[in-house]
Amino acid sequence: MFKRSGIRNDTTAGWLFVSPVLVILGLFLFIPVIMAAWVSVSDWSGRGSPFSAGVNFIGAKNFSDLLVGQGLTQQDFGTAMRNNVYYVLLVVPLQTALSLWLAVMVNQAALKGKGFFRTAFYFPSVTSSVAITVLWLFLFSATGVVNKVLSYFSLNGPNWFQDPRGVLHIILQSFGVQPATGGARILGISGWEWFAGPSVAMSAFIIMAIFTTSGTFMLLFLAALQQLDGEVSEAASMDGAGAWSKFWFVTLPMVRPTLFTVITLGLIGTWQVFDQIYTGTQGGPSKTTLTPAYLSYQAAFQDQQWGQGSAIAFILFAIIVVMTIIQRSVSRERDVKPIKAAKKEVGS
Repeated sequence: MFKRSGIRNDTTAGWLFVSPVLVILGLFLFIPVIMAAWVSVSDWSGRGSPFSAGVNFIGAKNFSDLLVGQGLTQQDFGTAMRNNVYYVLLVVPLQTALSLWLAVMVNQAALKGKGFFRTAFYFPSVTSSVAITVLWLFLFSATGVVNKVLSYFSLNGPNWFQDPRGVLHIILQSFGVQPATGGARILGISGWEWFAGPSVAMSAFIIMAIFTTSGTFMLLFLAALQQLDGEVSEAASMDGAGAWSKFWFVTLPMVRPTLFTVITLGLIGTWQVFDQIYTGTQGGPSKTTLTPAYLSYQAAFQDQQWGQGSAIAFILFAIIVVMTIIQRSVSRERDVKPIKAAKKEVGS
């Protein structure tokens, strides 16, 4: 009886401690999400309460305009999706690989000045994204430092933030491949436009994202590396495993939970990119840096299409959830036996 009473008291105390946080989350997170869900299926104009009598339920019209509307709304959404897909495909793998490499480098026992290098690599991550974007606009301008450096190698740098050409289009056209016309259109844009690759302007944002986020993920990998059992690595070395074999078959499998975390955070961050676009190009040139997050803001706060803005936000939320689930299922591979795998590699 006394034991049950103690458990009950502990449970009550626990709920009392977390209740302030639950109230705050309810007021500033859950209730706004519910309101946004209603706005996405209504014709709210942005004036007054979205739950007032003058607001009508219109069902999935806002979603259908974006996905199957066959108009400018769908074209803008398709363009934003294409831009963001290339952004995700390039930023997530590169920032993950770079952050893991940096963590392995600064975790070396023989490295001197570890504190300096860790601080230097992490510093861009704590700098204001607005300040970094403004700096990037100067560095990648037509007469900026980047083009000056390229000129030393007899290369003509592009006008980065004013060039709407897709990188893949530039490469294909250099081999004489001409633009394809006609064909099926996906989300309002043609297959040739989908195959444009990131624009020159978006490429500058991709480089900036990798530069500013790798430091944070480096710390996550570094914390995981410092928790590894050194005896496993020593055993692999005694069995004849080289540096690459130890990394691939010992280190990487043991930091898999951190790898999942880094990739998940990378996916969420890259699909929500907004402040760099808002500060830098506002979607230009020719909408080649337009992203769904910025398009949601533009539709709601500039065009007063609050239903469409909310619908874009929920589509973006669904994409993030689906990609996270897929990434989680992919990461659930069979456990690798590090020592046995290293032995097999050495024996082969």
